[in-house]
Amino acid sequence: MVIWIVIRKFAENSLNLLVKMKKLDTDELIKSAEAFCRQESGKYRKELFGVTDGKAVGTFVEYLFQDFLSKHYDLEIGSSANGLDLPSVETDIKVTSIRQPQSSCPFKDSKQKIYGLGYNLIVFVYRKSDDTKHKKGMLEFVSCTYIDKSRTADYQTTTGLRQIIKNKGNADDIFAFLNDHKIPADDVTLMNMANDILKNPPEVGYLTISNALQWRLQYSRIVSLDKDVVGISSIVKFEEGTEDE
Repeated sequence: MVIWIVIRKFAENSLNLLVKMKKLDTDELIKSAEAFCRQESGKYRKELFGVTDGKAVGTFVEYLFQDFLSKHYDLEIGSSANGLDLPSVETDIKVTSIRQPQSSCPFKDSKQKIYGLGYNLIVFVYRKSDDTKHKKGMLEFVSCTYIDKSRTADYQTTTGLRQIIKNKGNADDIFAFLNDHKIPADDVTLMNMANDILKNPPEVGYLTISNALQWRLQYSRIVSLDKDVVGISSIVKFEEGTEDE
């Protein structure tokens, strides 16, 4: 009996090791995000009680999700300090409140607003409430979306540029558009960009990106998206009436 128990325990540990060593890919990331949202939504935690700082909540959820993934997959874990949160799948984790679904990211190049950030995003949008009696906080994930890097550009900028090209616009027209929309670059760079855009029109992005020392990313369009878009996977679909009151 003892030998059988030891053998069974060894087999279980070996199986767990094999499962853990499974490589994380995009499909598995999306499945895991759905499971994570189910597991964590409605769970009260002492660490969240009274926390109103969105950045603190975001950091907590990021680490929680990274830990969730590391228990099941062989993956590289990053951080906001040294790059992407999930470099093995070229993905950054964003966590934001439904009150104002937005976050920031480093400014690397003005072309990011036109051709995308250069990496994928997984965006968790939550509603938070506190249990004052038991002094615990709870998050309800009301939306979760995976956004391929090809869709991480600015919506108004990309749709405007594509319309100019559709209307047989030239590089001067595109330069004027970029200048009017205050794309952060000098005139020489903008003209070079205009010629590049004419040759290589951008895909339509679905973020709203505001100019600042860091890009300010807004996700309202993503949260309320009601159509299928290649490159965007709705993991937890937002339902009207789940906003914070």
